[in-house]
Amino acid sequence: MPYSEPTRLAVVACPGGEVFADEVIVHLKHMCKHRFGLKQDAISKRYKIGRDEFIRQANLLNDMQTSDLYVSNVVDSYRPPEFKVKAKFTYFMNGEFKTEILESIRGKDVYIFQDIENHAPLALNEGKNVQSLSVNDHLMTLMVTLDTVRQAGAAQITLVIPVYPYSRQHKKKGREGLTASLLGHIFESMGVARIITLDIHSREIINTFRKTHLENLHASYQILREMLNLIKPQKELDDLVVVAPDTGAVDRNKFYATALEKPLAMIYKERDYSLISQDGKDTNIKAIKLLGDVRGKVAFLADDMLATGGTLLKAMEFLKDQGAKKVICAVSLPLFTGDAVDLFNEAYKQGFFYRIIGTNVVYHENLKNCEWYINTNISGLFANVIVRVHHNQSLSKLLDNRTIIEKLLKTE
Repeated sequence: MPYSEPTRLAVVACPGGEVFADEVIVHLKHMCKHRFGLKQDAISKRYKIGRDEFIRQANLLNDMQTSDLYVSNVVDSYRPPEFKVKAKFTYFMNGEFKTEILESIRGKDVYIFQDIENHAPLALNEGKNVQSLSVNDHLMTLMVTLDTVRQAGAAQITLVIPVYPYSRQHKKKGREGLTASLLGHIFESMGVARIITLDIHSREIINTFRKTHLENLHASYQILREMLNLIKPQKELDDLVVVAPDTGAVDRNKFYATALEKPLAMIYKERDYSLISQDGKDTNIKAIKLLGDVRGKVAFLADDMLATGGTLLKAMEFLKDQGAKKVICAVSLPLFTGDAVDLFNEAYKQGFFYRIIGTNVVYHENLKNCEWYINTNISGLFANVIVRVHHNQSLSKLLDNRTIIEKLLKTE
């Protein structure tokens, strides 16, 4: 019985990805119990056996399947899967990492979670050391953990990395590397069967892989749900204009404009590419122009990621100067690097924007008390994908979420 203990589905959470992994596991347990209940009702009726007898028979089958003599658990009630694998992560003072798996995962379908943009202080070495890790630290932890899981005999390995590392280094413009592609080759060479990520920066990265499957999820349904809650008055919804913050975000915002049946505007930025953006104030943007009209309108912008925030801050200030009465922004990957949070606090005080909607795939302790930030939880989406992948079921309705968005809009 795949929805109860023992199950072949196992989760290994790297230190940075533990918070998100725990949130996904809550959904996994709920979904498995729900599916077990559906099977219990259907099979009990089909074979005319009592519900209690069904549970006993299911547990009997599970005891027969385990490599142990039996599962050390109850016999007469549902056995919820634990999923999370006990692991020990050691951080050495020279910066090296070591991962130890503390229970058998041989023959299991293992999902390794990592949040490479989690820069919060982490308790390492069983709480003896507290360290804030960089993207490269998290990436190396992921590599070490991946190798450990492989050496421990996992049957299949899936990486759950909502922020794909180095995704902005995907296009060659001169004498530079394609690091996003390089990492893809490394993951593939280490036996990764599948990668689950969120709103990958460029579709070109998908072409890196020959065997590894990359599932690119979208948070558009959850973002639209939050956005519609923010503009409940019908007048504001009637006055909504979707604005692409730059040319690279046109397709994403066209999707929202089409779904909402609203006009699409676009901000065009002239940049000096000889300069590198250092923070939200020091950017390489030299001029901004607007294609469309936002005067007296509610402007809604959507982008894949927010790093230093300089581009978005300039865009929101520009839209207010153009007469927008309210500016709402949505980002799938809210990185908020450097002093971005402080800059957005200041911009909010000046009235440049109303709210920013982000997802919980990047852990931020300092955003919880920000009035302007809305954290939408998409761990249920990841849990749904994991369960379907594990049971070889179709992902089409989850990857293309236009149907559920249509249902959402009809209820508004």
